[in-house]
Amino acid sequence: MANKKRTTLKDIANALNISPAAVSKAMHDDSRISDKTKKAVKRIAKELDYQPNHLASALRKGKSNLVGVIVPRTNSNFFSSVLENMEVVLNKAGYNIIITQSNESFEKECKNIDTLLFTQVDGIIASMANETVDLSHYEKIKSKGIPLILFDRGENDLNVDYVGINDYDSSHMIVEHLVEKGCKRIAHIGGYRRTRIFNNRIRGYVDALKENNLPIDDSLIIESSLTLEDGRREMQQLLQLKNRPDAVYIASDYAALGALQILNENNINVPEDIRLIGFGNEPFTSLVTPSISSIKQHSKDIGRLAAETFLKRVDEPELKQSLNKIILNAELIIRDSSK
Repeated sequence: MANKKRTTLKDIANALNISPAAVSKAMHDDSRISDKTKKAVKRIAKELDYQPNHLASALRKGKSNLVGVIVPRTNSNFFSSVLENMEVVLNKAGYNIIITQSNESFEKECKNIDTLLFTQVDGIIASMANETVDLSHYEKIKSKGIPLILFDRGENDLNVDYVGINDYDSSHMIVEHLVEKGCKRIAHIGGYRRTRIFNNRIRGYVDALKENNLPIDDSLIIESSLTLEDGRREMQQLLQLKNRPDAVYIASDYAALGALQILNENNINVPEDIRLIGFGNEPFTSLVTPSISSIKQHSKDIGRLAAETFLKRVDEPELKQSLNKIILNAELIIRDSSK
């Protein structure tokens, strides 16, 4: 079936026998156009299902009142909460957001950025994909003078605003808690070191072990994509060790859930035999049995602060973008899995 032709200002003008310029003025409530004509224009526009061309309008005005947001995935309470609170702040300031997700893919992230730039967004707020190493597509945003704010996952080399938690201290806090519980072989299933936040979490874990005079065992440090299936697979791998761990710290609640499933399937008691801690404080962590200890990331504050940082950039365009970090202290929520 052929696509229906898009209604234009000229179509409305022809229906009323007036000029397209007069239609445009009526649409924008110009005082030089009579109320009678304005009503007629709006009536015909509705009948013809006229949709304004926001892209053309943005090109004319140099402002779209749109903010592009890139997240690794939307099926996470952390990212959905960030988006919700970000949108509240931006909507109040007259902006709408366009949400895209990379699905942890570098290629898809590049396409998202190209699409947002084509849409003439006034700024981009992003959390990087796991696969991202090459930063040239983010440099392209900066080269166009468009404000770029990173949250949760970002890279110092980009020299832009960043909002997130202290990942190093979070890991340190987790290890200290497990040591206090008497754990001596603490494993870590983390993200890939190439991603700054996961590298910081691994560093915090390693340094805390050293400070507590516990050995660093490479067989207990596993890098992964941190999906539920990764958690199942990596937990199974740890259980096959001759000297298996007495605690496992996992840098994602989804992977922690997968790990818990394997422990339950193998009749391993949590926390008596192996203690378990996740990261992200997803809602399900308090609902499963046993409930999973986890790091609360303050998603509401991150969303709000990322939006406020963008608005500050818009209000003070003369300020050169620079590495401006807003780091929040995370909180360890202790539940049954590590008591």
